[in-house]
Amino acid sequence: MRGALSEFREQMEAAIPALRRYARALTRDAETADDIVQDTLVRALRSEHLFHGGNMRAWLYTILTNLNRNRLRTLARRPVLAPIKDSDVAITGPDPGSRDIVRALEMLTEEQRSALLLVVLESLTYREVSEVQGVPIGTVMSRLARARNEIKAYLDSERPALRRVKCIESQKRPVSHRAVERPSNDPQKACNALA
Repeated sequence: MRGALSEFREQMEAAIPALRRYARALTRDAETADDIVQDTLVRALRSEHLFHGGNMRAWLYTILTNLNRNRLRTLARRPVLAPIKDSDVAITGPDPGSRDIVRALEMLTEEQRSALLLVVLESLTYREVSEVQGVPIGTVMSRLARARNEIKAYLDSERPALRRVKCIESQKRPVSHRAVERPSNDPQKACNALA
């Protein structure tokens, strides 16, 4: 029993740097990240009897992710104080592109950012991410694809994607195809606007 206890704590201690790295990327604030990591470790120690072997890192990431979700729910109930963006300031320094990546990550939903960080930063498999997030693997793959596409679009400064819509002006005229922007939910209204 004593050996199992020390092995549990050794595995937990070995996971701390990865937990800190993930928490900092997830919260984008070092102090908040350290608080969440500490809460994760306390909760893991209290719930040690619930851990039945397996992947310690995935179990700890699950605890950390749930604590972060709770934190975000609490913050959502408070008034929003938006920081002033420095997007108009000239970018200086050795790596000006890193600011764009940070901004692109900020634009992702929490689920997309979390999935992307777990796969890219922490090298978890899709199956492990699905266990951490409590969703099917297909959902993880979808979140990753959307996150990658949104980051690419942001970095490339692309406009919204266009789709083709059939415009039927009358029964006698043939169907014409024109591209319209996605925000239009009514294809016929979009066609009328183009005419």
